Amino acid sequence: MQSAGCGGDALLLPLTFMLPLAGTLILAFSRGTLGYRASAVVGVGSVGLAALVTAMLVSGFDANSPAQVVTLWTWISVGDFQPEIGLALDGLSLTMLGIITGVGFLIHLFAAWYMRGEQGITRFYTYMNLFVFSMVLLVLGDNLLLLFLGWEGVGMCSYLLIGYYYQNSANGWAGFKAFIITRIGDVFLAVGMFLLFARLGTLNITEILSVAPQVWRAGDPVAELAALLLLGGAVGKSAQLPLHTWLADAMAGPTPVSALIHAATMVTAGVYLIARMHGIFELAPTALYLTGLIGAITLLMAGFAALAQTDIKRVLAYSTMSQIGYMFLALGVGAFDAAVFHLMTHAFFKALLFLSAGAVIVSCHHEQDMRRLGGLWRKLPLAYLGFVVGGAALVALPLVTAGFYSKDEILWQALAADRGGLLVAGLVGAFLTSLYTLRLIIGTFHGDMQSDGARQAKAGRGLAHGLPLVVLALLSTFLGAWITPPLSGVLPASPGEGVEAGHTALELVASATALIGLGLGGWLFVFKRDWLAQVTRQGLGAGLWVWWRLAWGFDIAFDWLFVRPWRGLVHVLRGDMFDACFRSIAQALRLVHIGLSRAQTGRLRSYAATMVFGATLILLSLVLVL
Repeated sequence: MQSAGCGGDALLLPLTFMLPLAGTLILAFSRGTLGYRASAVVGVGSVGLAALVTAMLVSGFDANSPAQVVTLWTWISVGDFQPEIGLALDGLSLTMLGIITGVGFLIHLFAAWYMRGEQGITRFYTYMNLFVFSMVLLVLGDNLLLLFLGWEGVGMCSYLLIGYYYQNSANGWAGFKAFIITRIGDVFLAVGMFLLFARLGTLNITEILSVAPQVWRAGDPVAELAALLLLGGAVGKSAQLPLHTWLADAMAGPTPVSALIHAATMVTAGVYLIARMHGIFELAPTALYLTGLIGAITLLMAGFAALAQTDIKRVLAYSTMSQIGYMFLALGVGAFDAAVFHLMTHAFFKALLFLSAGAVIVSCHHEQDMRRLGGLWRKLPLAYLGFVVGGAALVALPLVTAGFYSKDEILWQALAADRGGLLVAGLVGAFLTSLYTLRLIIGTFHGDMQSDGARQAKAGRGLAHGLPLVVLALLSTFLGAWITPPLSGVLPASPGEGVEAGHTALELVASATALIGLGLGGWLFVFKRDWLAQVTRQGLGAGLWVWWRLAWGFDIAFDWLFVRPWRGLVHVLRGDMFDACFRSIAQALRLVHIGLSRAQTGRLRSYAATMVFGATLILLSLVLVL
């Protein structure tokens, strides 16, 4: 093992992924013999120890020092191609590591309460630990090949966890859908890696960022192509248009899975990839602008879709899609540090919202349709608090929430970069966020109880239930915004760095937008509920509502554009002429074989008669020819 500038970190850094891997192996090789308590101890404990190691790394981290590199061994050695199992620790990877292990530990702990009484708890924690291992490997890898290994690992774990309740075929199809769509993006990423290696001669990330400006000028077509391929991979993993349709269906998995994979970590992998490869995107202004445009369109379309959902987890799923859109918008204007800052705060409040939703679902006997809930704020006070605090952070309630500071930074950077269209999209998205968040809270916790599940709800108890919600609630307030990612020197300066003119005015506009959205939402969802229900049942309002509920019909469009034509092509090719030709040859040979086999009777008289008959035919043919 070799290290550069690491000191004691050379020993600590590998433990961050080895501990979850050890938990995975212990659980997997137990073959289900471990009980619920033992499985939970191994599953939660391994990630908790990784979080403790990360805390030790944070305490000894020097932001002014160069990246700390630990090389474990050479992976492949073929000529000049010698990628290593190398771990790199800088401000960006440390930030991601803290989110993965810290928030991941709280989600694992909550899962110990949520999954109590479920069958296959050992399998559940095996998949969860394997996911954490893969995600840590993704963010610590010092070369793209190791990053891609972790990238594919989280994709596989996502498939396994989304389809955890595989007895229901719909859940299996949801996992399959996520796997296929994210694989489309992964193909783009793999081709981009091939292109970078072919042109730059290395897959080491530091070397790529150093060599690329020497080989390409800004706007070089090859640099643009490489950036677009990397963007394709990021779009698939982070559920951005047009590869976004898998995320809402991924809610089929257990709610802690939704919190871990589809709120705090996996869907942010695309944001991390673009931020990590910022040097390539700085040489590709077209690809960078497209990144911001995709984010802006996604955050708007997902916001409208969230307005029309009735399943509380699907509302949060489209909310996640929208918030990742904000991160892409920030990346598109060159505010890489603002994107990572919002990534961090989003992990806090979205994990809080998902875990609070899990508390509601379990307490209400797995009822998650808002139309069948209501009136739960007295029965489930801690879950209600989680929704209020997490929802306030999601809305970016001014001054008191973490989401305000990170989202405000994104909007300010869009203004500083003179991207007025993206700024307007961000403000409209903030308005929509206020509407659907308030609708979610009112529909779930206020009004009359609409089902026996709601009337019989019982609040969760215990440390595993309460501690994660309380800690995440605290981090979702302004306290979470005090955590400043150590990104100085790792990412380039943002457009608005050192500029303050107009910042306060924009803060007031953004705050007013959120508050107006809350006011309008309160008026619509409290005082005008009957009128709103009537508008959405007839005419243009009904059409829009259905369209938004179907998330703009992308699944239907993809079915007609890709799935049905593919099935038709398969049906045609089942009986095409080439197959028929080969089948006829095989059938003819089979008939010849049958005929010759039947000729083997073992009777000498038959053989002699056949020889005489054959000789006669030959002589007769010769006479006729001559």
